[in-house]
Amino acid sequence: MFLDPFFTQTDETVTISPFQASEFAKRVAEDFNPIHDESAKRFCVPGDLLFALVLSHYGLSQKMQFKFEGMVGEGVCLNFLAEVGDSFPICDSRDKTYLSVSRQGEVSRCETQIESFVRSYVSFSGLNFIHVLVPMMREHGVMINPDRPLVIYESMAFDLNTLDFEPVALELSDARLSVDGKRGDVTLEFALISDGKQVGTGVKTLVMSGLRQLDEAALDGMAQFYEERRATL
Repeated sequence: MFLDPFFTQTDETVTISPFQASEFAKRVAEDFNPIHDESAKRFCVPGDLLFALVLSHYGLSQKMQFKFEGMVGEGVCLNFLAEVGDSFPICDSRDKTYLSVSRQGEVSRCETQIESFVRSYVSFSGLNFIHVLVPMMREHGVMINPDRPLVIYESMAFDLNTLDFEPVALELSDARLSVDGKRGDVTLEFALISDGKQVGTGVKTLVMSGLRQLDEAALDGMAQFYEERRATL
């Protein structure tokens, strides 16, 4: 499968090196958050890669919910068990949970369909910062710390009307930001479209930490830095 270059598996244990995580972030998700850089001091594996690995291991269910409970750093060994139920965690060798998954409905194990779904979702996810989060911060008069930008992937869920589709695209249908002091809760709702028809809906939540009063020049600089990384990496 197309994810094979981005993880290493031995029996039921999956490891993701900083290089593999960074390559997935940049080459597949187009996510240029410095926290996913191979050399980052606070390096963590993209949540979208964990999401993608769940689909590749366990299939695409009609209804799925993902709750991210911890950041996967370098050297973490994740357990991807051969058999799981309708609700299961992705844990490390010490039983620390990083992701909780629940699923309902029919299941597709078609690699072509799963790849299309994953690529569309992570591509949509990778565009969030410049096209969604920056305008929302500007609208609400706040911004994250430009020196330590921290946006945490909290949860994602989707509900498919049918599994009878192959190409699929995500379209943003609503975006909301709720500010409480230095914390910002972001809710992104999206429609899943195939051949011009809506085949499902979904929602993604993020947490922005360390909010401060908007500084237009600093926000513009942060957006420019992000775009320069996109152009050069």
